[in-house]
Amino acid sequence: MKIITIVGARPQFIKAAMVSRAILSRNKMGSGLAIDEQIIHTGQHFDHNMSEIFFDQMHIPIPVANLDINGGTHGEMTGRMLAAIEAQFITRNPDMVIVYGDTNSTLAGALAAAKLNVPVAHVEAGLRSFNRRMPEEINRLITDHVASLLLCPTNAAVSNLAAEGISEGVRHVGDVLFDAAQTFGKIAESKSTILDDLGITAGEYLLVTVHRAENTDDPFRLRRLIESFEQLSKDTSVVFLIHPRTRIK
Repeated sequence: MKIITIVGARPQFIKAAMVSRAILSRNKMGSGLAIDEQIIHTGQHFDHNMSEIFFDQMHIPIPVANLDINGGTHGEMTGRMLAAIEAQFITRNPDMVIVYGDTNSTLAGALAAAKLNVPVAHVEAGLRSFNRRMPEEINRLITDHVASLLLCPTNAAVSNLAAEGISEGVRHVGDVLFDAAQTFGKIAESKSTILDDLGITAGEYLLVTVHRAENTDDPFRLRRLIESFEQLSKDTSVVFLIHPRTRIK
């Protein structure tokens, strides 16, 4: 059985690492039909610290293709991805496509597969913010409505799908990010030097990140957030993981 996995953004790499491990483990056990997983990287996240580092440190299989598609508007990016992914599917002829989360890569992969009548498995199906101003919410909704297998992390996600009339193919499987935290957290505890590198003590700092467009692209909101971090830093260390988009703004 040939499965093509579509990834393109940092959270997807982490989730795919766990599923790819499970597929490799299953193949080694020799139980049931062997699965040939091929990973396609859209290139949505291309910065080394948001892409290659995850493949290296989490031992994710090397992608069979990197489409190097990034930048532009949401529609432009998604359209370019859709065309390129469709060409890959026609060439590689998968039996199923796996997509993760709610990015433009997710939507493009799901649409390309659905239009070619290839079953789509959506990992993290059913999650909702109920805010359609968020591009991610639109991506989630459309992907869920074309997916054949909806893999939900929570009971609430299952209920969200039921409320939208989706019940067939729905499975409550748990959260692969929780699996990743358990697996890679143990490795980090034994190997990571980040606390010493930053001069901070475990349990005595705040970790923050800002990367959603509705926060980064609104000067007033972004300023208020930064001011809040500044106030917090008077009482405790604040470690700010700055997304490239946020750094530019």
